[in-house]
Amino acid sequence: MIAIPGGTLLMGSTEFYSDEGPVHERDVAAFEIETRAVTNEEFADFVTATGYVTVAERALDPAEFPGADPADLVPGSMVFTPTSGPVDLRDWRQWWRWQPGARWREPEGPGSSIDGRLDHPVVHVSFEDASSYAAWAAKRLPTEAEWEWAARGGLVGARFAWGDDAHPGGQLMANSWQGSFPYSNTGAQGWAGTSPVGTFRPNGYGLYDMTGNTWEWTTDYYQPRHSTPGAAAPDAGQRTNLLASASIEPGTATARRTLKGGSHLCSPEYCLRFRPAARSAQAEDTGMTHIGFRCAR
Repeated sequence: MIAIPGGTLLMGSTEFYSDEGPVHERDVAAFEIETRAVTNEEFADFVTATGYVTVAERALDPAEFPGADPADLVPGSMVFTPTSGPVDLRDWRQWWRWQPGARWREPEGPGSSIDGRLDHPVVHVSFEDASSYAAWAAKRLPTEAEWEWAARGGLVGARFAWGDDAHPGGQLMANSWQGSFPYSNTGAQGWAGTSPVGTFRPNGYGLYDMTGNTWEWTTDYYQPRHSTPGAAAPDAGQRTNLLASASIEPGTATARRTLKGGSHLCSPEYCLRFRPAARSAQAEDTGMTHIGFRCAR
């Protein structure tokens, strides 16, 4: 872990997506954060020590999925699958599929493996899974403000974790989609998918993969706009008032948390979210092939 000094974060952006605004100042106390995302090897140590079973490996309760095909109510997770050619980018269901048996040890489904990927970030982890690992390690997950402050690496208001130029000097700075989404990816430094943690240059604080590679969980409930200091927090850590808010996954009673950082699936033609200000809503019970985490304290 590395110590991050406290300070005043200029949080958010008005250049790209509406949920990144408004830009405002946010005080952040000093804290520590891991220099890299939690890897498959580290998560395996946790599972070995505790016998923990991830959400993706547990049986599903039919009562929580009314109308669902019983054949789908088996342990599994969401897996990215490239299309055979150009498709309508407004329909994400064309490249995401529910894969029975997909889990952190078998990220593409039964028969796949993390062999040869022990130094890659662990994926298919839900918010509960990430929080459980953090508690076992005597740490916690970062807040959204902490995460963005750390990702900026000491820069104020820059578009990216390294400055305003997406490719300074023509250099690829993060693991993001290279090619035409969602069917042709030539790979970032040869990696079409996750890459080993620390493959790309660190930011000004010495932190790796704060943009690209995998999205990362934060503790904040998701809202479609930032709350500003002095305003009533839309979640305030309370679940009792969430049902009527944007913090709930549509069609469910499941709360959504804020993801940060973008992933290897981010492509400028579809998802320009490999930036510190970028954010995404994610149901806290759902892991995917492009979501990981790192711990703070």
